[in-house]
Amino acid sequence: MSDPEAFILANTRLQPVPHAPEISLWVADELTPIWRLTEEELGEMGVPPPFWAFAWAGGQALSRWLLDHPEEVAGKQVLDFAAGSGLVGIAAMKAGAASALCADIDPFCGAAVRLNGQANGVPLTFTADDLLGAPPPEVDVICAGDVCYEKPMTERVIAWLGEAKARGVRVIIGDPGRTYFPKTGLEFLAEYRVPTTRELEDQEVKRSSVWAL
Repeated sequence: MSDPEAFILANTRLQPVPHAPEISLWVADELTPIWRLTEEELGEMGVPPPFWAFAWAGGQALSRWLLDHPEEVAGKQVLDFAAGSGLVGIAAMKAGAASALCADIDPFCGAAVRLNGQANGVPLTFTADDLLGAPPPEVDVICAGDVCYEKPMTERVIAWLGEAKARGVRVIIGDPGRTYFPKTGLEFLAEYRVPTTRELEDQEVKRSSVWAL
């Protein structure tokens, strides 16, 4: 991959986030074309979907909640776990967070986070480390949007987030009713009707909730 930022700028458009229009992201209009282009750019087939190229429903709900409840992150160190585009990290910074670390193992995410942070005038830091292989970092708040797609990964993530909570970290999760989202051990915070697209979801408006672990 020669220039991920150039790839993103050539294949996405800067657009406002439907449920958090205070934020704009470099996003794609359709899933399949950007997915194929990603495979070509990486020289691989069967790569995961380009999560960085869209504003997913759980992340939109979590971002809306942070913008409407800035006291949750104001002056605090925030981790945007499985950050994708960096949407939630941007929302945290706009809500007054002291810092936002975006973490994702997708090779395009570092560039996406840089571009989206610049587009919204907020400083973000990024790590490509697989944080699940180590104890949770020393932050005040961990935000996780759309992390419950697959059963083994969901179990691993929830256990890791539980470890963070046990150490006194505030853990906030956004999810649009994924199959493997846990049914217990959570405090309901809010529900939103999030505009999305059938390119990504089974409905054009997705009921998405925000929870505290």
